[in-house]
Amino acid sequence: MGDDDERARKRLSRSPNRGLTVAVLAFTGLAASFMFTLVVPLQAELPTLLNASREDTTWVVTITLLVAAIATPISGRLGDMYGKRRVIVVLMMLLIVGSVIAALSTSIVGVIVGRAFQGTVTGVIPLGIAIMRDVLPANRLGTAVALMSATMGVGGALGMPLAAYLALNADWHSLFWLAAGLGVIGLVLVYLFVPEDVLLSPGRLDVLGAIGLAIGLSGLLLYVSRGAEWGWTSPIGLTLSIGGVLVMLLWGWYQLRTKDPLLDLRVAARPAVLFTNIAAIGMGFALFSSNVTFPQMLELPVETGSGFGLDMLTAAFIVMPAGIVMMLISPLSGWLERTVGPRPLFTAGAAAIVLAYVFVLIWSTEWMHIFIANAIIGVGIGFTFAAMPMIIMRSVPANETGASNGLNALFRSVGTSSASAVMGGVLASMSVKVDGVAVPTREAFDVCFWLAIIAGAIALVLSLFIPKAPAAERHPSLR
Repeated sequence: MGDDDERARKRLSRSPNRGLTVAVLAFTGLAASFMFTLVVPLQAELPTLLNASREDTTWVVTITLLVAAIATPISGRLGDMYGKRRVIVVLMMLLIVGSVIAALSTSIVGVIVGRAFQGTVTGVIPLGIAIMRDVLPANRLGTAVALMSATMGVGGALGMPLAAYLALNADWHSLFWLAAGLGVIGLVLVYLFVPEDVLLSPGRLDVLGAIGLAIGLSGLLLYVSRGAEWGWTSPIGLTLSIGGVLVMLLWGWYQLRTKDPLLDLRVAARPAVLFTNIAAIGMGFALFSSNVTFPQMLELPVETGSGFGLDMLTAAFIVMPAGIVMMLISPLSGWLERTVGPRPLFTAGAAAIVLAYVFVLIWSTEWMHIFIANAIIGVGIGFTFAAMPMIIMRSVPANETGASNGLNALFRSVGTSSASAVMGGVLASMSVKVDGVAVPTREAFDVCFWLAIIAGAIALVLSLFIPKAPAAERHPSLR
């Protein structure tokens, strides 16, 4: 099996246009991450545009996060079994279908259905990283993975100004037509420049495991994302949280006993993978914390005492450089990964995250302070997101790369969903009425920054427990 894998990998590595393959995969990652911020500029107007309550319109954002978290590890397993390129093609098709449904909808139901389809495309990022492991030599893999990992933040950061511009100057449906166009371009490019898979892991799809994962995660993530609105101790909240935990425990028991599990939990329990995945929650929390707090601080009126009074488009341009930083440091991340290893790179990134939030906690009286802090966060996210897939790929067999990176993306999604709920709850509970409108206080933002510091510090400590792979074990499948 090992010799067959090596011969297959050599055939893939001789495929022409490897640079184009990396560029195309990065484009699909950018398109996927853009879906998270696609409707952010419209959030305040969605109740009017869709003739629905604010509570109902929050599902336009929540459903994408929820579906992304569930679909990503499943698509990773499907990619290992049936071909990563084939699954990416299917995911891009789902993006197109969902975008067209939302673009043609005038009611909230159609938009939510379309946004659910859009959430599935997040799986292209771990699948793209797995393809890179197959087609690239070890000396180029780190930089390419850093670039692909960075797209998780870059797409949203770069796309937000564009989404804000369209929201201000065009019909809101144009956002979804833009998403459909990105899907079509990505689909064509994947067909042209991404090679067919020859490294497969034969088996069957664990349908029962996929259903159990979907049910368990749905309960937990719904509790995290909507608990503040429903009440953390409300009957529906407790039912979802307790039910989700029980289903996940039963799911884990089943995964350890079935022949072809959806996820090999024994591999996931290896210290390097386990600590990396738990730390990924903190990194996802830190990333989305800035997405929630910084735009609000920049856009709130100066009279409130907690804002800078900037318009939507200007605020988007101020937070955008974080994504540019993530992309620009990709070569540096790849070089550091090869030089010092992914674990120190992860530790440095987590330290940068903590530093950024400490900075903005102390200095946030001018918009330039937000700009600087966000740029530092871009460095931290760029380093940590580049390191995590490399740590995992050094710790799992080649035929489980897609599923294992999908599981890591799932943990990051748990972090982002948690940040959205926790930050939203803090800002809502610590607010004052200004002209009849609830406005978060400066103290509320300080609490949010402290929470992000704690999340980053926990990830930093966990990174120190990640075992360092011996030199003989580095990239064993790429030698």
